[in-house]
Amino acid sequence: MEVSNMTTVTVFVLLGLSNNPQVQALLFVLFLAIYLLTLLGNLLMVLHFCGPNVIRSFACELPPVLLLTCSDPCASIASILTTMSVLGLGTLFLLLGSYSCIITTALRINSATGWNKIFSTCSSHFLMVTIFYTSGVLRYMIPASGSALEQVLSMQYSVITPLLNPLIYSLKNQEVKVALRRMLARKSRLPL
Repeated sequence: MEVSNMTTVTVFVLLGLSNNPQVQALLFVLFLAIYLLTLLGNLLMVLHFCGPNVIRSFACELPPVLLLTCSDPCASIASILTTMSVLGLGTLFLLLGSYSCIITTALRINSATGWNKIFSTCSSHFLMVTIFYTSGVLRYMIPASGSALEQVLSMQYSVITPLLNPLIYSLKNQEVKVALRRMLARKSRLPL
C-alpha cells in the first residue's frame, strides 16, 4: 500500500510584501482601488461597432479603437482620463517627490564629487522617465485621430523606451563603455 502526503493547504504566504498589519491594510486599500478602477473601466467600455474594422495603429490600444465605435464613447474616454490621472499622474508625483528629496540631499553635500555621483546616477533614470511619461501622457491625453504622430508616440513609449532602457543604464558601467569603444574602433577599421 502506497502512503501519500495528505496535507491540506489552508493558508498561502505571499512573500515580498510586509507582515506589518498597517502596511497590509494600506496595500489592501491600494490594490482594491486599482481593481475597482479597472473593473469600472471594463464595465464602462461596452462599445458597439458598426463601421470599418481597420485600426490605424501597430497595437490594439483603446484610443484608436474608440474611433471605430458607433456608440457614444464618452464613458470610455472618461474612464481612460480618470485612470490616466489617478495611476499615471499619481506615480509621476511620487517620482517627482523622490527626485526633490534626492536634489535636497545633494544640495547639502559640499563635495563636487558627491554631486557628480548623485546627478550622474539620477540623470539616466530621469531621462528615461521623462521620455516615457511625455510620450505616454501625450498619447492618451490627446484625442485619437489615427495620425502618424499617435503611432510614433505609441511606438515611443511601448517599444523604444523599454529598448533604450538597458542600453542607457548599462552605459553607466565602465566595462561596458570600454567594450563599446573597442567594438566601435574595430568596426571603423573594417573596409566597407
